[in-house]
Amino acid sequence: MAEKKSRKKKSKKKKEYVFVTGKRKSAVARAKVVPGSGKIYINSRPLNVWGNERLRLWIKEPILLAGDVGLKFDFDITAKGGGIVSQAEAIRMAIAKGLIEITGDKKLKEKFLQYDRGLLIYDPRRNEPHHAGGASKRGSRRHKQRSKR
Repeated sequence: MAEKKSRKKKSKKKKEYVFVTGKRKSAVARAKVVPGSGKIYINSRPLNVWGNERLRLWIKEPILLAGDVGLKFDFDITAKGGGIVSQAEAIRMAIAKGLIEITGDKKLKEKFLQYDRGLLIYDPRRNEPHHAGGASKRGSRRHKQRSKR
């Protein structure tokens, strides 16, 4: 009377869309990646209107590294907090993570890690908080110069 347990096989079906986040300092970017023609929208505005040319090229890096695969998906990104450069870094991280998650390509992940580790791995560095002692404008540990003699 050995009963067979029915097990459902998990099908490795490609995902229709993926949500990913990228972070840098206090900037957070949430990206929805869907199959499409390579369009990028940041806060409901097309990429060619957002920021300056250097930041736009920086954001396109993961798509250019991915080659033809990167042009098969559309990205709808919401960026909040931080400055414009931190937002750009968070956006490029979200795009890179989204491409890896939706394609499931391990070679692409290795390619991103070899090119720039910051595309996939969070950077925990932060500014040091202020320390008391009259150095309010000069930095957290800076003191007035003193002569020993």
